[in-house]
Amino acid sequence: MSATHDMTTFHKRITMAGSLIAIGIVFGDIGTSPLYTLNAVFHGRVITEAIALGSLSCIFWTLFLQTTLKYVIITLQADNKGEGGILSLYALIRRYSGKWLIYFAMAGGAFLMADGIITPPISVASAIEGVQAVIPGFNTVPIVIVILIGLFLFQQFGTHKIGKIFGPVMLCWFAFIGVLGALALSSNWGVLKALNPYYAFQMLVNEPGGFWLLGSIFLCTTGAEALYSDMGHCGRNNIRASWIFIKIALVLSYAGQTAWLLNHTGQEVGALSPFYHIVPQSIYWPSLVIATLATIIASQALISGCFTLINEAIRLGLWPKHTVQFPSNIKGQLYIPAINWFLMAGCIGMVLHFRESTKMEAAFGLSVTLTMLMSTILINFYLRTKRVPLVFIVLITGLFLSVEAGFLIANLQKISEGGWITLLIGFALFLVMFIWHKGKKFKYDLTSMVNVEKYIPILKKLSEDESIHKYATNLVYLTTSNTERKIEQTIMNSILHQGIPKRADIYWFVHVNILDQPYGQSYSVDTLVKNDVYFIEFSLGFREEPRIGYYFKQVVREMLANNEVDYLDSNVKEYQQNVIGDFRFVVMDSILSYDNQMPFWKNFIMKSYYNLRYLSVKEHVNFGLDRSHVDIEKYPLVVVPFTHNKLIRKE
Repeated sequence: MSATHDMTTFHKRITMAGSLIAIGIVFGDIGTSPLYTLNAVFHGRVITEAIALGSLSCIFWTLFLQTTLKYVIITLQADNKGEGGILSLYALIRRYSGKWLIYFAMAGGAFLMADGIITPPISVASAIEGVQAVIPGFNTVPIVIVILIGLFLFQQFGTHKIGKIFGPVMLCWFAFIGVLGALALSSNWGVLKALNPYYAFQMLVNEPGGFWLLGSIFLCTTGAEALYSDMGHCGRNNIRASWIFIKIALVLSYAGQTAWLLNHTGQEVGALSPFYHIVPQSIYWPSLVIATLATIIASQALISGCFTLINEAIRLGLWPKHTVQFPSNIKGQLYIPAINWFLMAGCIGMVLHFRESTKMEAAFGLSVTLTMLMSTILINFYLRTKRVPLVFIVLITGLFLSVEAGFLIANLQKISEGGWITLLIGFALFLVMFIWHKGKKFKYDLTSMVNVEKYIPILKKLSEDESIHKYATNLVYLTTSNTERKIEQTIMNSILHQGIPKRADIYWFVHVNILDQPYGQSYSVDTLVKNDVYFIEFSLGFREEPRIGYYFKQVVREMLANNEVDYLDSNVKEYQQNVIGDFRFVVMDSILSYDNQMPFWKNFIMKSYYNLRYLSVKEHVNFGLDRSHVDIEKYPLVVVPFTHNKLIRKE
């Protein structure tokens, strides 16, 4: 109750520090979109007044509908114990809704990861390409790659120190683009008439090919998902308060660029973005520096968001387990080496393939549109759980689905121009999630459970039989069972039937329950037979790092202090100088048996699942167990038993 109250206060509170953090880490992606959005609209197109005003009108209303209304006002309300993001949203509603919603969550997460591969290259490239105004024909590719490599190499050290400058730098960036836009706008204040949605309607309906420009206009809101994903770092109201300043700066920047476009109707934008066309020559180099810093910070925020997304997916059982490191003491900051190098390789591949930001724009936006569609579907079910009147749910979700469907249709034209790359990456990531989820489910469905009470007499007898060599003082099995009444048959086979029975003074069965909320650490103990058999359940938030070995020893010490367990004195303990005694963890691990005869689809899922397991960390690492105290036992898994005609014995 206290933690919930603290989190509610955290989200209600508005502070200068919290708002500065929000400006630094939440708005980086959407804040650097003025570098390339209008450039994408007019690339290879002659500037006309109708398209210029229509584009600004579409941008303004897209920022209002998608960013302000959908995310800032509505979606930020859907906090899961203070945390946001599409997987947190799914964890929040899954107990109230159908199991099939998991596929929308997986798709949204997969395409958000795909966006994480294209956003850093296009952001950094669009900033660096401003050099070409001073040095025509300058090859920006090597510089972009060097910056990206440096960015990913830095991840392992954490951002707790350099992160302190993110807020001030981005504050300067937004102030800079706002003032720059206002100065350019002062030459033609009539541009502001484009805030009337009539101009957007005219362009989309009457201008040839006007509707298809939505694919480029959508780039103005590609960072909106970050508003929700980073809610736990900054607080809901800090994001909302900061957004007022951010939106004013963005609208001024786009309006200023539009004023320049209107002053150059009948011409083409050329190789340089309209953003750099409104930068005074006297401050051109400083503008390049601050734009580059802003894009690096925007990329950093998205990379950190990908780490958080994958960590949540791992905890929710939607992604293979990876080593997760915590480079600082700041809560929520983490580093996943495998994902870091995967993202780096993907980003470098994008730069080498497209080479120019204008070509990258073809691959940008499509994946984010799909993510937004998935989040809209999940928000629909969230509103239902909050008992919002059905008429409002229909109106809200209908509005967002209509807008996002329009953007999706417009973005589909980008498939042949490069959009297929992000679609392919997103589909591949979704397939990994699907295979891991289905494979685990098939495996769980085949797990045979037995009643523990049936085995208690023989466990007690085995514990007291000194003719059998003692395996360990404390024998600890990790179990998937969430009840002390049931345990896996394979565990009992391990104790009793695999070679010499495993004698121990005390048998412990430990279950780890991953909560739907992001943070929380608690445990419960069921004493089946005092001093012989115990069942412990650890309940951990899906963002918590499981350190089961450490937690287990802590629980045993507390039980000793409370006289819930008694240890008899022995010669061994006298030498060990340890009141707990020695302990061994046994992790049961399955292998796919050759005695299977599965249909093609199930065979594909299970073989792919076990191949993915080779790429993931081992169970003892995932549970934070010291390898010196762990035994791993493998057993064959038969999904569909192999059947064949009976062999005939020859005489």
